[in-house]
Amino acid sequence: MPSYNKVLLMGNLTRDVQTKSTSGGQTVADISIAVNRKYKTKDGQDREEVTYVDCECWGPRADVIAKYFSKGKPIFIEGRLKLDTWEDKDGQKRSKMRVMIEDFQFVEGRGGGGGGGGGGGEYSREESGGGYAPSRSSGGGGGGGRGGHSSGHSGIQEDDIPFAM
Repeated sequence: MPSYNKVLLMGNLTRDVQTKSTSGGQTVADISIAVNRKYKTKDGQDREEVTYVDCECWGPRADVIAKYFSKGKPIFIEGRLKLDTWEDKDGQKRSKMRVMIEDFQFVEGRGGGGGGGGGGGEYSREESGGGYAPSRSSGGGGGGGRGGHSSGHSGIQEDDIPFAM
């Protein structure tokens, strides 16, 4: 029987990014995000519920997260759930659910200007350096949806793109 494991979350980092490297030199970034949910009770009172989620990211994406994110910064992540299980020093079985980050987007903070709707810039892979870097999308109203990825080339003009409007 087929299964599906996909998680989409947007929240703020609850602490600075913690990184470590494997013996092969690959970066692993651990983050924790707070995801808020606002709602009204039956009697009309405003309430807020906060869920804290531990997340892990590997490789080049982990390097970018470590470089550009810190406590309090908003992030949009896409990933999958993973259950880690182990035995503690007392022999007790322990487990922890975490999100393995497969993709992410930068999200503009509350004080950011332009565009409306809480949208954010995506990251793009630069051909020259081989790393990831944030790309600024030009305002224009959309939300933080899954629009096209920026190419990371600053020299491209609208006339160079055959399908541009």
